Amino acid sequence: MIQKIIKTEEEWKKILTPEQYNVMRGEGTELPFSHPYDNVGAGIFHCAACDLPLFLSKAKFESHTGWPSFFMPINPENVEEKEDNSHGMRRTAVACARCGSHLGHVFNDGPSPTGRRYCMNGIALKFKPK
Repeated sequence: MIQKIIKTEEEWKKILTPEQYNVMRGEGTELPFSHPYDNVGAGIFHCAACDLPLFLSKAKFESHTGWPSFFMPINPENVEEKEDNSHGMRRTAVACARCGSHLGHVFNDGPSPTGRRYCMNGIALKFKPK
């Protein structure tokens, strides 16, 4: 079980950039193709807010959507999924299981072996090379 991190919104504002705060705490979305993670080597993508390991680079694939996409998290317990009916769409939002920060959405149109596409905001991730 993951131990939760609880902070006030003012504490999050001190930790995150305004852009990160908008996406991660306000459930916003960064502009497509604005992330630096197109060509990364081996490593792990962590939550930019609390540093929880989220995705292995070997689970990353090119989805041609403009956002980093992964076919599975490093551990299913590290992410939480919830229904998101905003903007007139029915989607599944993905959040960090430790700090509750919004990461992106997951769709059922990804590659094998899972058939899932975790479409994440790059600004919500921090890549650590191996």
